[in-house]
Amino acid sequence: MAAVQDAGSASQLLASFNSKASSGKSAIAEGQDRFLKLLVTQMQNQDPLNPLDNAQVTSQLAQLSTVDGINKLNATMQALSTSYAESRSLQAASLVGRSVLAPGSSLELKSGVSVGGVELSQPADKVIVTIKDSAGNVQQSIDLGPQKAGVVGFGWDGVRDNGMAAADGAYTFDVRAVLGSDEVTAEKLAFAQVGSVSLGAQGTTLNTAQLGAVALSQIKQIF
Repeated sequence: MAAVQDAGSASQLLASFNSKASSGKSAIAEGQDRFLKLLVTQMQNQDPLNPLDNAQVTSQLAQLSTVDGINKLNATMQALSTSYAESRSLQAASLVGRSVLAPGSSLELKSGVSVGGVELSQPADKVIVTIKDSAGNVQQSIDLGPQKAGVVGFGWDGVRDNGMAAADGAYTFDVRAVLGSDEVTAEKLAFAQVGSVSLGAQGTTLNTAQLGAVALSQIKQIF
């Protein structure tokens, strides 16, 4: 009986299997089957005077097990990723018709009501919101007083500093926050209503009339 002494053949087959591991379940199963059959054949026909190296056989089996485990892990991660994406899509769909605060400096005054927000990086002793018209003229300055870190909402009733009512329409605002003598980072947040949701390769996007398309990850507060 011809003795099979080339243990490297099994290594070559395993290397070929590794390179095709991503081609699909059938290729993986086929590679495993071929590898095990070749290994068993080698062991059955080995030369008693020059047997296969146990360490090498064990190493090849360990490599096969590792490749199979990695493939199963990849499949599990893909399933989790798909489930997570579906969950976020459902969450985003539930926001249609809701109001949100997202990065932006616009204010829409309607029937004497306007809402905006600020996100503070740390607590502040004083937070001042300055509202301006489209020409940059100051309409009102609102002192929000001391505030904790995080999202802070505010409202404007449309009354100017001179006591006169401002016309409905589009306005903008600036924010200045201080802690002692130090400036505090304050991000301006605009109020918007979600009209629809878009799902794409870049993630979930909320479509609003006030701010246009806003990524779901940018939403700071939901009403």
